[in-house]
Amino acid sequence: MKLIKLDAIDSTNDFLKALASQDELENFTTVTAENQTKGKGQVGGVWKTEAGKNLTMSVLVKDFLFSNDEVFNLSVLVSLSVAEVLKTLNIPDICIKWPNDILSYNKKLVGILIENTLKSDGRIVSVAGIGINVNQTDFNELPTASSMAVIAGKSFDKEELAILIVEKLKEKIQSWNTSAQIFWDDYFNFLFKKGIPTAFRDNYNKDFMGIIQGVSPLGKLQVLLEDDSVAEFEIKEVKMLY
Repeated sequence: MKLIKLDAIDSTNDFLKALASQDELENFTTVTAENQTKGKGQVGGVWKTEAGKNLTMSVLVKDFLFSNDEVFNLSVLVSLSVAEVLKTLNIPDICIKWPNDILSYNKKLVGILIENTLKSDGRIVSVAGIGINVNQTDFNELPTASSMAVIAGKSFDKEELAILIVEKLKEKIQSWNTSAQIFWDDYFNFLFKKGIPTAFRDNYNKDFMGIIQGVSPLGKLQVLLEDDSVAEFEIKEVKMLY
């Protein structure tokens, strides 16, 4: 894989998207930054990180998605790749909070933002941004977050972590055609609060109880409601209260 290491940048996703638009970059080109000043989260959110302590990376993925109906497949593979790598590094109690946050002991370790660009020839080029709390230990202002170092009691090599994740993602993409259902099953097995009565809040600030049944092929969260109906929610249409 081609690895581009930056000291500081506003957004690794924006940098890689701009690079990909000007140059025929090889698949899985990866950009990392020691300091990211304008990190992005889901649907306009912000990803804040302590300079030099954490892994901020973006990966170029081409020739995998071929229609808008398939875009969540990449989210499944990216979140699964990160979750499995963290598990091999003995980070305990790993789960995926829909759509693709990674938690350990209910604390957020990883945020993922995938941005897709439709090219004039119909190709979809994706940039998968991954922010991992690695060696940061101060989370006084982020009570729902933690890091690999806090949980494991030791520090980790960020570049080695980036390489492990990209290699895992590459493996999964290469075997997608024969293993898609297995990967979806693995994603469901990691899913946070699946099958457990959970409190939610909708866009109208209305609280309700439901049980997560799964995720649709388009990436919508499927929740069994108290009237026995199953509702589907888009990202940011519902918030899990835990």
